[in-house]
Amino acid sequence: MSVDPAPVLRMVLSSEHDVFVLRQRGREVAAALGMDYQDQVRVATALSEIGRQVPGAEVLFAAAAGPRPHLVIVVSSAALGNQNLEGVRAAGRLMDEVRVEDERIVLTRRLPAQVDAERVGQARAELAESSPTTALDELSVQNRQLVAALEEVQAHRDELLHLNAELEETNKGVMALYTQLSEELEQTNQGVVALYAELDERSAQLREANEAKSRFLANVSHELRAPVTAIIGLTRLLLDPRSEPLTSEQTHQLDLVQGSAADLLARVNDLLDLAKAESGRIEPNWGPIDLAAVFGQLRGTLRPLARPEVELAVDEPPAAGLVSDELLLTQILRNLLTNALKFTDTGTVGMGAWVDGERLYIAVADTGLGIPFAEQARVFEEFHQVRGARQAGGTGLGLPYARRLATLLGGALTMVSEPGEGSTFTLSLPLRPAVPEVDDDGPLPQVERALVVDDDPAARHLLRQLLAGIAGQVSEAADVRSGLAIAVREHPSVIFLDLRMPGGDGTELLADLAGLDDVAGIPVFVVTAADLSDFRADELAHARSVLVKEHLTRRAVVDLVAGIAR
Repeated sequence: MSVDPAPVLRMVLSSEHDVFVLRQRGREVAAALGMDYQDQVRVATALSEIGRQVPGAEVLFAAAAGPRPHLVIVVSSAALGNQNLEGVRAAGRLMDEVRVEDERIVLTRRLPAQVDAERVGQARAELAESSPTTALDELSVQNRQLVAALEEVQAHRDELLHLNAELEETNKGVMALYTQLSEELEQTNQGVVALYAELDERSAQLREANEAKSRFLANVSHELRAPVTAIIGLTRLLLDPRSEPLTSEQTHQLDLVQGSAADLLARVNDLLDLAKAESGRIEPNWGPIDLAAVFGQLRGTLRPLARPEVELAVDEPPAAGLVSDELLLTQILRNLLTNALKFTDTGTVGMGAWVDGERLYIAVADTGLGIPFAEQARVFEEFHQVRGARQAGGTGLGLPYARRLATLLGGALTMVSEPGEGSTFTLSLPLRPAVPEVDDDGPLPQVERALVVDDDPAARHLLRQLLAGIAGQVSEAADVRSGLAIAVREHPSVIFLDLRMPGGDGTELLADLAGLDDVAGIPVFVVTAADLSDFRADELAHARSVLVKEHLTRRAVVDLVAGIAR
């Protein structure tokens, strides 16, 4: 403590009556030093509890002024010893500190901040002039204190009852609000469920619309290719020097017709490629790729397309052990390089490659027009062409098709462009494709010979791979007429048949096979990407089973063949 306490009052407990006096004096000391009524009662009660257990003790009241004024009461008695005083524990709950030191008990209680040495002196003088009252008087004071305490307790109890009533009302309001919020939340949940249902319906409609678009593109492309090819052929005949001579104007006009027809055929081929990619009809033909040969071929075939002011720089690729589809990879890179050459008037179009971990990266960079920031998010959208850029022709399908092919190969195609400075397209591919594992547990079903009839070479190649270990021999046909001829000649054990083919529909082959006794019993599995709703039930009646191409797996082929091998 920073200031030694100054004595205020001293007394000795010589009789039981002095316990009442000690209580009275304790209250008077506390009052003289400015303590409030509650603290006066605390000091008096604490002294009363201790005084009953230490008869003959000397009690010293002292006060310390200063920054932290406090009251110190020292109860000294040789009779204290090591006895367990119940009053000490009771006093400890009433005073700031109570400690037992050998033959004395020290009690402390903080004083109001305004207590100074002068106030302590005044309290000493007041207490010296006062005289103790009788036990009855002190008992009367205790009774008044008890009544006051009871009244205070009753007031607190009434206040607590009032607060409980208010809390109950508040709880009712909270419960009402909770009920209202629960009902609103339930309504919101119902709305969300309805919204999800609507979204599912819209998603289904979008999928159907997208499938219809793909079918439309494929059908229209097939239908347009034949007349456009005919126009090109007829124009070539007219321009043949061995044909009837033409005037220079006629020759010029036919050259224009031939050029326009060639452009139109290129657009039709773009549409057909995109339709195939969207319908899942393109199956990668995995194999090791010589990157140096691919880069060299592109360098040689595309260099004539570059303007005199543009340098085509194709770097030598790293010796990476890439396994992918060479044809599809070449299509992606040709699209990227052709685009770059179209939109680069001066500077450089370059292509380079590097390996990072288990992936190969190929970048095509140019110093051309670049793509405005507002258009960059849409460059991979079908049919979208950048507004404001110099129009170089095209359908806007090259980049979407390239990105779809990149996805088919397990990779990704990204772009970075700065308007006026050029663009960089980066293709990333896994060095090894993630080919699904085939579950060949148990013996495989066996057939002697299988026939695959499909105009798509990739689809035929896929089926040949899926039939490995199942069919002793696999024959292929690219159209209905060839398929029928092979079926009649070789009598295959099973036929896998596509529906949409040039030169005849797969349903025609089904009907022809059913009409010939020698081959009528051959099981035919239809494997198609066409919309089956376009066909009547009787047209597919002779097929043993119909399988959508996107569901064509090794397991599906095993199950189909097992059904006829049993």
